[in-house]
Amino acid sequence: MIRPILTAAALAAAAVAAAAATPVSFDDGWTEQRFSLFSSNEYTLGGDTLSVRADGTASLMWAPVATASQGARHAAWSWAVDRSTPATDLTLKGGDDRDLSIYFVFVPPEAAAAAAGLGIRALLDEPSARVLTYVWGGVHARGEMLDSPYLGPRGRMVILRPSGTGEARESIDLARDHLAAFGTAPGALVGLAVSADSDDTDTVIVARVSDLRIE
Repeated sequence: MIRPILTAAALAAAAVAAAAATPVSFDDGWTEQRFSLFSSNEYTLGGDTLSVRADGTASLMWAPVATASQGARHAAWSWAVDRSTPATDLTLKGGDDRDLSIYFVFVPPEAAAAAAGLGIRALLDEPSARVLTYVWGGVHARGEMLDSPYLGPRGRMVILRPSGTGEARESIDLARDHLAAFGTAPGALVGLAVSADSDDTDTVIVARVSDLRIE
């Protein structure tokens, strides 16, 4: 009789946790940030789903995080890739195409109010910012943590899926990964971003992220 009781308790705890998670809406609060003047992906915002098509292009969509959710320490989402860019070495600047990346941008709590007025480029350039990027793409194995070729010591990439098509559900411990990446607990979560990148290989990516939740 003990096993069913424990199972029911575990299911109840999971339901409470799911209810406490804040859904992230892909609405008009998201803004595209181009990496170059002539490179822009095609994005479709649809409530709980963000779809993207990259055709030899690279850019990202980003949104600020509401003050009430800046203490988030976990995240979960579903994502899928229908057309994939070739596997690349993600540590190689200028040769690091990937199917999807999801960025979580943290700053010290005392800097959160000032960060609220910044765009994503300014946030990514902010010396005190720390950026965890979860990646579907590249030649690397799941769980590898790589230095960002663009952010230096302020950014680390966590590989979740190698390049290729498919779909998956992810559940992430942001606090654990931040500690492993930077040696400290995370500060305030002030920004989220999603990107697809195929400009180096001049290929097509068709992908989507849905049911993104933070808690």
